[in-house]
Amino acid sequence: MKRIYISIVVAVIFSFFFVSCYYDNEEALYPTLSNTCDTTNVTYSGKIAPILNNSCTGCHSGSIPSGSILLTNFASVQTIASSGLLMNALNGNGVNVMPPSGSLPACNKTQFQIWVTAGIPNN
Repeated sequence: MKRIYISIVVAVIFSFFFVSCYYDNEEALYPTLSNTCDTTNVTYSGKIAPILNNSCTGCHSGSIPSGSILLTNFASVQTIASSGLLMNALNGNGVNVMPPSGSLPACNKTQFQIWVTAGIPNN
């Protein structure tokens, strides 16, 4: 009788291993994610502003923005980007990497770089 219980316990344990590993890759867990980086038509309103809103304005907005850096409107972002501070902060060059919760994905950094290289247009 003891062997039957041990066999059942072992079978249950093995079944947990097989079931728990079923969704062990990112594509299966997050089918909407894409491994491609869209670097075509990088615009302030289409790509840059949404990234800033999702990752930066939590700290860099309001009446007392963190580091006195306001990132809620184009004029403020243009000033920070023109000075080089924006890309330095995104890449951690001489300043703390931003956002502090963790670096932006490489795709987002590439999009910012394309926008800055294009002359920081308000488009």
